[in-house]
Amino acid sequence: MADGDPGVFTATALPEDPRLLPTVTSAFLGTRVFRDILHAAGVYSGAAGDTHRADVPSPLGLRMAAPGAHSPAESFALNTWTGTFSHTIQSPGYTATHQLYAHHSLVHLMASSITIRRLDGSTHPITVQLRSLFVPQSQDLDLRPGPDFQGAHYIYGQTLVAEVEGGPRPTVHMLWTPIPQSLTLGGEERERCWELLTAVAGSEEEAKRSYSAGLSLVAAGSLHRSHVRAWAALRRGCSVELDGPLALRQALHGCLYYLLSAIPPRDSPGVLFHGISPGGLSNGTRGEDYWGHVFWDQDTWMFPNILLLYPEAARAILQYRIRTLEGARRNAREQGYEGAKFPWESAATGREVCPEEIYGAQEIHVTGDVLMAFEQYYCTTQDQKLFREDGGWELVEAVAQYWCSRMVWSEEEQLYHIRGVMPPDEYHSQVDNSAYTNAMARRSLNFATDMARDLLLPVPEEWEDRARKIKVPFDEERKYHPEYDGYTPGEPVKQADVVLLGFPLMHPMSAEVRRNDLEMYEPVTDPAGPAMTWSMFAVGWLELKELQRAWSQLEKCFSNITEPFKVWVENSDGSGAVNFLTGMGGFLQVILFGFTGFRITRSSLLFDPAFPDDITKLKVSSISYLGNKLEVTITREEIRMEVTETSQDPPASPLEAVLESGQRFPLWEGQSVSFPTAPGCIQRSPSRTL
Repeated sequence: MADGDPGVFTATALPEDPRLLPTVTSAFLGTRVFRDILHAAGVYSGAAGDTHRADVPSPLGLRMAAPGAHSPAESFALNTWTGTFSHTIQSPGYTATHQLYAHHSLVHLMASSITIRRLDGSTHPITVQLRSLFVPQSQDLDLRPGPDFQGAHYIYGQTLVAEVEGGPRPTVHMLWTPIPQSLTLGGEERERCWELLTAVAGSEEEAKRSYSAGLSLVAAGSLHRSHVRAWAALRRGCSVELDGPLALRQALHGCLYYLLSAIPPRDSPGVLFHGISPGGLSNGTRGEDYWGHVFWDQDTWMFPNILLLYPEAARAILQYRIRTLEGARRNAREQGYEGAKFPWESAATGREVCPEEIYGAQEIHVTGDVLMAFEQYYCTTQDQKLFREDGGWELVEAVAQYWCSRMVWSEEEQLYHIRGVMPPDEYHSQVDNSAYTNAMARRSLNFATDMARDLLLPVPEEWEDRARKIKVPFDEERKYHPEYDGYTPGEPVKQADVVLLGFPLMHPMSAEVRRNDLEMYEPVTDPAGPAMTWSMFAVGWLELKELQRAWSQLEKCFSNITEPFKVWVENSDGSGAVNFLTGMGGFLQVILFGFTGFRITRSSLLFDPAFPDDITKLKVSSISYLGNKLEVTITREEIRMEVTETSQDPPASPLEAVLESGQRFPLWEGQSVSFPTAPGCIQRSPSRTL
């Protein structure tokens, strides 16, 4: 790959802070390069607030070294096109390259390969040392050795402490190729490759099956190629391309690499998905990256991008929430409410595992955030099976019941109140009528009502009544939304809060009010706050066609992107979560929803493009909508759309693009249509069938 490739990040030295090293991750396994631990999805140890990702010892954290006193030239690269990290030693007469990757389709397998290649006509042996910190023991697992298998060593054991008393303690089984202290290319050899495999699974059978599959691919010379093929297919299917500044394109490819690494491969219906934490699967040991817990970060910040590009993975995220519904019901009961209250921090059970009680007790908007992801999914897929047969309706109903039980009637205002909450702005707690929380509760109840009607189920009268009569604070004089009852203009705010009413909530308001909310909160939002905040201000200004203001907000994100591997930090001073997928999710939403103007509604996918000055073209190759895959290319002058694929089971809905002017363009598979850039929508075509 050429040096200018925006999808390949290269360096001649590693960052001093090891937290900023890149990660290699699949849906089930993840590690940071050169680290001596890895994590397996859903494997937590510790009770309640102490529950954290269990450290699994990693044989993959080895590093090559050239013997002798001289310092050879070294280079490092993260290739986001192949999902592979590499370390190369360039010595007089030879190169040694170490590649590391989490196999995308064999999700229980990680692999290292080391290749020594002779560059001259010499015939002396060439030796490379391998430095490894690997010790087959863990502070979180009761590990014991088992018999070797097909040349691999074997350990297995359970986590030490269950998340809830009497609850399950997951078991880990690991097989790995023994690590030699050095590798030698014989005098008669020109080149040789050594493959080192690590398989980790929840059962001995799965670990052995994955290791054997890896060995078979090694024997065929195609292990890395099979990973690259699976990863490249995912990247092609989620392709987003920009004509714009190099730094923006690099950030885009970095975000896509790290976020897509976290989701299941296309052909893995049997693999349970365990959610996405703010720092991803590679992070989350005790004391790090929120212990690997799942927050609203998944449902609000990451999910919309995944939904637009890869709805099957979006469904897997929703199924994680359905599996943890019983824990959420228990949370509600313990706080004296009905229905289900999703935890502020979730691990394997859906019980609250936040170490600090105030967040679990008060930051209740997460329950509505979860349901909004279900609503967005339903609007873009019309997948009724998830709701009828797979537990989705039970979750919708339980969330609606929770919100109803959480409200109290104000005789004075003749409105329903939600009291004693912490809004997304965590600088304030125990407030009444958080605008975001109450607007989210209204949206939850409206969706539950619509969903019940679609499923031909009776609608409880209180759902509609409370949705109509819940208070969402509004200042009639200043024409803006106070963050909560008693908010004083100018009061500092931690992060995006009220601005989320405009997007993603799409709470009804005029352009004047939308502008006033942005103007009110932009100057008082903490500049040291979390990375995803500025993306939502950028989306708001794009909506109002204030392109320079949007760009200035988006630019703030770059202070959270570290070099050379584009690893995000939560806060611009380097504190907080690292490999901060939440910030990446917000950044991608600027591109996928801000630049395009895409908005998911009940009846259509709206568009209204707006590009800052330095961006001339955006191409999204695989937008999923109602069973269709659409390629959409946008410039300032023209929008081009083509349906490239349609599902057969269930059959895709025929689509049309309708401009605000009233012009209609049928979207047929394989036929490209273009029209001048203008607002409009993509919707079901009422007049034709496929």
